[in-house]
Amino acid sequence: MGNSVVEPSPFAPKDLPVLPVIQGVRVAACQAGIRYANRTDLLMVVLDPGTVAAGVLTQSKTSSAPVLWCRKSLEKGGARALVVNSGNANAFTGKKGAEATRMTAEAAARAVGATPDDVYVSSTGVIGEPLDASKFAHLLGDLAVKAAPDAWHDAARAIMTTDTFPKLATRTVKLKGGDVLINGIAKGAGMIAPDLATMLVYIFTDAAVDQGVLQGMLVSGADKTFNCITIDSDTSTSDTVLAFATGTAAARGAPRITDANSADGAAFAAALHDLMHELALWVVKDGEGLSKFVTINVKGAESDAAARRIGFAIANSPLVKTAIAGSDPNWGRVVMAVGKAGEAADRDRLSIWYGDIQVAKNGERAPTYVEKTVAAYMEGREVAIGVDIGIGAGKATVWTCDLTHGYISVNADYRS
Repeated sequence: MGNSVVEPSPFAPKDLPVLPVIQGVRVAACQAGIRYANRTDLLMVVLDPGTVAAGVLTQSKTSSAPVLWCRKSLEKGGARALVVNSGNANAFTGKKGAEATRMTAEAAARAVGATPDDVYVSSTGVIGEPLDASKFAHLLGDLAVKAAPDAWHDAARAIMTTDTFPKLATRTVKLKGGDVLINGIAKGAGMIAPDLATMLVYIFTDAAVDQGVLQGMLVSGADKTFNCITIDSDTSTSDTVLAFATGTAAARGAPRITDANSADGAAFAAALHDLMHELALWVVKDGEGLSKFVTINVKGAESDAAARRIGFAIANSPLVKTAIAGSDPNWGRVVMAVGKAGEAADRDRLSIWYGDIQVAKNGERAPTYVEKTVAAYMEGREVAIGVDIGIGAGKATVWTCDLTHGYISVNADYRS
């Protein structure tokens, strides 16, 4: 992004939430000069022995070296450290990229007294530029010593690239025998699309959760949150969602969660999903150059999967997104997007709403349609589009944003 001045998102919160201390988790961040000067760009998280990890990673066929490393670490499922750098994605960097990731993991392992396969690594930023891990690997020992249990704001800032604000969330879950905490941080503002939705997300809890149970909860939660958002239809090489459970709440009497379907398991899964949902929406509300946040609700499709594909056809359409940016109630573009989705649809059963205003009914303009009324609604900062395909019971919700000149400015200048 060079020296470009980026306007903050209109949805940027006035105040950041204060995340509680999670026993067994310490964080530290610093300026390593990986790509830009005077920018916090290196994060280290130190995790207590006994911590387990779960993850959902990009399905890109050109995955980054850190993603490949995390896949291997997840096979073991333990965790003692997380290292994240911004400014360089370490993607499409060949053997040099793999070596940089290995060097990072080994340095972090030495710093915390663990083995490299207990370390998780992420990188975000420019693709195709070699990452020189020697610039920052020597800093990890000091970061491990300095790591503090309350430096969450620093952690969230360290992973930002084109983001205009840090993204944090927290939940307290009441279980039989005691409460447990869940904290999460995220980054992501562009190259956002399902499969996993291009972003970095890190979730930490003191709950004692079996690794396999946590993995199942994370996959299920991602499917209805991070995999239901899009900014520009592009899937990143580096998408990573990781969850770490220290189990330290068990010492306070909180139960171990061994069954996702138990009362405690269901309560924890619901809170985890809620936190993931909040972080996913924060990512969309910081979409590059956005002026409006858009919710697309599809019902009446042949299946839920079909409804989701129709929702994404609408959400990813440049014609739909630019119309929303211009507050233009051009619902004909929604009709177009439904038709191109490749899913079963019947023109004469299709109905569309903008907010609570029906604009199309059973294959034609609604009798009550008044363009000025819809145009006035479109001036709002948040826009909802409802679509009833009219042929089945399938439904889905997809979240996106508009497409403005600001998006072009950010991405035209990204490397300069």
